[in-house]
Amino acid sequence: MPLTPDWATFFSAELAALAALTGFVVVAISINLSRILSYPHLPTRAGEALIGPVGAITATSLVLIPDQPTALLGAEVVAIGLIIVIAPIAFQSRTWGLRKDATMREQFVRAATNEGFNLAFVIGGALLFANARAGLYWIAAGDILCIISIMLSAWVLMVEILR
Repeated sequence: MPLTPDWATFFSAELAALAALTGFVVVAISINLSRILSYPHLPTRAGEALIGPVGAITATSLVLIPDQPTALLGAEVVAIGLIIVIAPIAFQSRTWGLRKDATMREQFVRAATNEGFNLAFVIGGALLFANARAGLYWIAAGDILCIISIMLSAWVLMVEILR
């Protein structure tokens, strides 16, 4: 299924935004690295803050490959989606074991802004695999939700860590 020029423009813009904002998270980690390392649960949070964006960048890059068979693209996006859904679960399970002060609300928000947002890539990839053009809308939603997640992570790693 070839991308229309409008879709190609959209995904190109999303790719640029995701890459720039992922760089922002890397800067946030670099600036506060000694503080991040001083809390046993924050190094995994920093790693978690990069999994989704790198996955979104990868999925969006795959969408922009010309003349790729739709089923192959769908399978690739599903694989990326599963990684960016499952890896944060592993990270968070370790983190919650280190933090006895974490509330259920905090755990829910973290899960929703990572695993929940990233499920859009799994759904989008599955739809593309089934040759449904609606998969592009789900991948677009995943990109947009990832931007929100990146901003939340950057806020935590730049501002909240200083409280």
